[in-house]
Amino acid sequence: MTESPATKPADGEARPRVKNGLKPERNGLVKSLRRCHERQPKRHCHPEEEEVHAAALNGGLYNRPFLESFEETPMLVAVLTYMGYGILTVFGYLRDFLRHWKIERCHIAREKEEQKDFVPLYQDFENFYTRNLYMRIRDNWNRPICSVPGAKVDVIERASSDYNWTFNYTGRVVQEVINLGSYNYLGFAENTGPCATSAAEVTAKYGVGVASTRQEIGNLDGHEEMEKLVAKFLGVESAMAFGMGFATNSMNIPALAGKGCLILSDELNHASLVLGVRLSGSTIRVFKHNNMQNLEKLLREAIVHGQPRTHRPWKKILIVVEGIYSMEGSVVRLPEVIALKKRYRAYLYLDEAHSIGALGPRGRGVIDYFGLDPCDVDVMMGTFTKSFGAAGGYIAGKRELIEYLRSHSHSAVYATSMSPPVVEQIITSMKCIMGEDGTTIGLKRVQQLAGNVVYFRKRLQEMGFIIYGNEDSPVVPMMLYMPAKIGAFGREMLKRNIGVVVVGFPATPIIESRARFCISAAHTRDVLDRALSVISEVGDLLQLKYSRHKIHPSLTRTCTRTSTTDEPLLS
Repeated sequence: MTESPATKPADGEARPRVKNGLKPERNGLVKSLRRCHERQPKRHCHPEEEEVHAAALNGGLYNRPFLESFEETPMLVAVLTYMGYGILTVFGYLRDFLRHWKIERCHIAREKEEQKDFVPLYQDFENFYTRNLYMRIRDNWNRPICSVPGAKVDVIERASSDYNWTFNYTGRVVQEVINLGSYNYLGFAENTGPCATSAAEVTAKYGVGVASTRQEIGNLDGHEEMEKLVAKFLGVESAMAFGMGFATNSMNIPALAGKGCLILSDELNHASLVLGVRLSGSTIRVFKHNNMQNLEKLLREAIVHGQPRTHRPWKKILIVVEGIYSMEGSVVRLPEVIALKKRYRAYLYLDEAHSIGALGPRGRGVIDYFGLDPCDVDVMMGTFTKSFGAAGGYIAGKRELIEYLRSHSHSAVYATSMSPPVVEQIITSMKCIMGEDGTTIGLKRVQQLAGNVVYFRKRLQEMGFIIYGNEDSPVVPMMLYMPAKIGAFGREMLKRNIGVVVVGFPATPIIESRARFCISAAHTRDVLDRALSVISEVGDLLQLKYSRHKIHPSLTRTCTRTSTTDEPLLS
């Protein structure tokens, strides 16, 4: 577990360190604190943890404790994981040898004999992992569903007779599968209620497609209303929307930075951000995940040395971070990033794809979570695909920024306008969160999500699983490590009517395969208890309870939280 002032403060002030003898790990932060994370310091907790709590509150930049857990991989588990990948690799080369001599049939795409002298279209070595490792557990991905992605889903059953190279539908539907994989954080992905009703009415009036760009004849009154509402929701001057969340990053960053600019990117940024910074043509330097010392070092070097060879000052320095990192479950150390940004006069690009709607007492994202001023973030990006149950993304900030992007962004100039029912889904769900629909349903969903996250994370840690991320993050990675357990966990969970997402290399480091749970406000306490019971059962079956920091339920339940999550879970 980490707390911000234990690391070097971004504002340079001298502050007391927590004397707990903890070991700095790969992101330069203090880790592996025993898990008594109270919100109020005067509770039944250990002295060293009270010291951490006080330091987190008195650090100056944070108005709340900032606690994250990244327990180190046990040595034996790491060794066995490497051995597992080594054995798979050896057998992979053996099978490739058999395929070369036509002893074993290969279904993978490859060059035709008559094209053997052409430049290769398929890189054989790059496909080695796909042929020999991914195919073994391919049945854990791309599972088709035939229902709304709510708290429970219906999954179409598939079967394979050729070891996952192809699939056939059995005609059976697995019903009432508890959904722990969708990004439906606030439960607005539903087919009943005000959002679905409004979207249906707009579809009857406007149709589904606009068949034009915003700059031509595809600018509807709904688009204008949505963008004004987004700006109001975020507390900024202006905003603009795009039809695809991935393209919101990949097509707008090149419009904001170019040759002669420097982009400082977190090493765990999403692929859309990575693609955007590469397309910009800017110089790219990557800093360690959430490591403020490393970020400050790069900023200082950029200011001192300037551009390579010429040593001229950079035209622009842009820091690119995410609100919640979707594989780690960690939250950006935004107060420190903003302090560094101000000190070195850089610009800040914040991707709130997973945090908007899911963090903060009002659901306004990581800025709301830390109680910061939205004006301190130069470019605010987010998506409507998760908390709002819709599609697309947005860029928000100063009016001059938005007007510039309207004429220079490829996503704005060339992309087709957002579908009217999708726009209406966004408007209705956002008004619900803001309370402009005259109800408190939106606020209750935000509180429900916060309560669900705390309950789910605590219970998993009590069971002995290694959990990554921030204590308030709805993205909950649970470590699996060994390659054989990736497929086994996904299959065993589905047998027990629990749908989960499992992730392995290359999406994660090779020894950090994991299951990633996404918690929703649509989950009731009964649903979570059922899921936790099954996770514990499968964890015992596969021996996944690796944590060496055992937490006693009696200890964690004496600790309380803020009023935001003290409310009882909604039924």
